[in-house]
Amino acid sequence: MAEGPASTVREISLAETRPLRHAVLRPHETVESLASHEPADAFAVGVFDGRELIAVGFVAPGGEPDAWRVRGMATVPSARGRGAGKAVLDGLLAHAVAAGASRVWCNARTPARSLYERAGFHAVSEEFEIPGIGPHFLMERYTGTAPG
Repeated sequence: MAEGPASTVREISLAETRPLRHAVLRPHETVESLASHEPADAFAVGVFDGRELIAVGFVAPGGEPDAWRVRGMATVPSARGRGAGKAVLDGLLAHAVAAGASRVWCNARTPARSLYERAGFHAVSEEFEIPGIGPHFLMERYTGTAPG
């Protein structure tokens, strides 16, 4: 994928994403519960600072034909604001587009809205609450010549 001066971005397994997703996004759930909601055909990306995994996310076909859904975006707090989330999102978008996605969407946590907006997503819902997780926006980005 890509390399920066202090980080490496590469495909990883869904299992490798789970500890960070559990710690950052869903500490109230078990790792087994996280795994039970993963699509079998997901593509995951991780950012490494040396040997440490500092950011993760995955994307999979979701919803209607040619639509892909970004999920499980998580960055360790000490690495936020340094481009790791952007690097993960860029890798996921590149994969989805290469696989034929015309629309990529997500339920973005409200504090992460600006990350998605900088990547070309726009909110298509009012803010809504996911019980036990917090406030979100449904966001989407069209690729190629599709509207949006």
